[in-house]
Amino acid sequence: MHATTDACPKLHTRLRLWEFADRYVFEPVDGLADLFLSVDRTNGSTNLVEELPPRGPSTNPKVRIVFGVIGVLKLAVGSYFLVITDRDCVGSYLGHAIFRLTGLKVLPCNNSINTSAAEQRLHDLGDEFKSLPLWRQAEQRFLWNSYLLEPLIEKKNIHTEVGSEKVNVTLIARRCTRRIGTRMWRRGADPEGYAANFVESEQIMQSKEFTASYVQVRGSMPFLWEQIVDLTYKPSFDVVRVDEAPRVLERHFHDLQKKYGAVVAVDLVNTHGGEGRLYERYAKSIEPILSEDIRFVHFDFHHICGHIHFERLSQLYDQIEDYLKKHRYFLLNSKGERMEEQTGTVRTNCVDCLDRTNVTQNMIGRKLLESQLRQIGVLGDNNEISDYPEFDANYKVLWANHGDAISTQYSGTPALKGDFVRYGKRTTQGILNDLWNALARYYLNNFADGTKQDAMDLLQGHHVSSVSRDMPTQSKGLLENYASFRLALVLLLAAVIFMVISLRRARNDVFHLVLSFLWSGFSFGITRYVKANGRKFTNRPRFHLSRH
Repeated sequence: MHATTDACPKLHTRLRLWEFADRYVFEPVDGLADLFLSVDRTNGSTNLVEELPPRGPSTNPKVRIVFGVIGVLKLAVGSYFLVITDRDCVGSYLGHAIFRLTGLKVLPCNNSINTSAAEQRLHDLGDEFKSLPLWRQAEQRFLWNSYLLEPLIEKKNIHTEVGSEKVNVTLIARRCTRRIGTRMWRRGADPEGYAANFVESEQIMQSKEFTASYVQVRGSMPFLWEQIVDLTYKPSFDVVRVDEAPRVLERHFHDLQKKYGAVVAVDLVNTHGGEGRLYERYAKSIEPILSEDIRFVHFDFHHICGHIHFERLSQLYDQIEDYLKKHRYFLLNSKGERMEEQTGTVRTNCVDCLDRTNVTQNMIGRKLLESQLRQIGVLGDNNEISDYPEFDANYKVLWANHGDAISTQYSGTPALKGDFVRYGKRTTQGILNDLWNALARYYLNNFADGTKQDAMDLLQGHHVSSVSRDMPTQSKGLLENYASFRLALVLLLAAVIFMVISLRRARNDVFHLVLSFLWSGFSFGITRYVKANGRKFTNRPRFHLSRH
């Protein structure tokens, strides 16, 4: 919530919420304010008022402190205001506290009250732009509150010392809102070139009155492909509308060039198998636009590094070292003067753009941070971050938490291979955690993510556009209406139990022997039927269709 004075706009961080019978009123409590925000409880309309409504014995409003208004969700049944009720401070940057939302409240505004309960952008912007409200300053690609006014920025930082110098490292992930979704229901890119799971990661370093940053991005392979869940552990990959791949990919990279300058695309997928088909399509589609400013590097992560030899990522660094040194990073001196400018970025992907990608981005971020610290004299020419155990340990945890946050949003679980990022080596506990998280992903992908996908589209205002563009609705058939994996599982277990009972009695009764064969046939039939119609038994988004 903003209040505007002649000097500058003020962002209120604490509000007193008055819940009257006919309206909600938000009163700023962190400073003097001439106006209050009033919200009509019948239709959600808003206006500014100069004073609170009269209060008395017959009008006893509920009062509570809230920490902000996320936004308004408009549905057919009415409008709903979302407000922040609890928060945790997770860090600070440039003296400003960074909070994580821990509590929300939904305020209904409908008739139910009567019936039922490309450059370093911010540095180069002028004072006029900086005087705008904060939501107007934000870049729309990463502004999750453009529809709901709900921020989705994961921010982590560390404060430590390297030798005698204090070093502050901040890591920010900005998730793009263009093609949001869950792991299996948002793959590839849409026809406009917006890639799924596209995240911009900015690493900011402050030391000795210098400020440096480096931006790198991740995102799904930018052409049309999908991997629809069907109860198998690893559903097949399907490249759709193959002839459109070069055009979609060109749009994607043209957009990256406008925002970041030069781009080196690092592809980490397998060379063979299903992933190999995706790699071949990617390599073939990007070939026409390769140039000095667009490079493509394929690095078969699993083949070269296996499950434990992640130190072999140095082979990848050798391939892109010249590019990183050429396009540099952003650096300001103590006077705020720009000493270096980042003129290109690294775009990394694997299949999910989570596990292999995070390990790789961590390596790149570490190399760039060492270069920055050497330039400002914190590290010697032959020193590395690993020479300072406390800083090294904190930095690993920073990137591990970063990867976990991105992974949890997209897949529902922390990142795999996180033990290497966190500790610098693979551990038995880490491998066991990976096994558990892989099983959890299987369950979520097949039996939960469809509903989550619908919720994300609804909250982002994509519901209408997705129905009209590439995710039309269709009438469900008989199987779609009644297919239930739980029901099938219950029937299968019942058939197995009856089969066992019949077999026990078959020693003295031929009839039960026949029954045991019937029950076993029934069990086999259910298993075959569910396997043949696996997609029908998963939790699917209501508005999703294949893009064929």
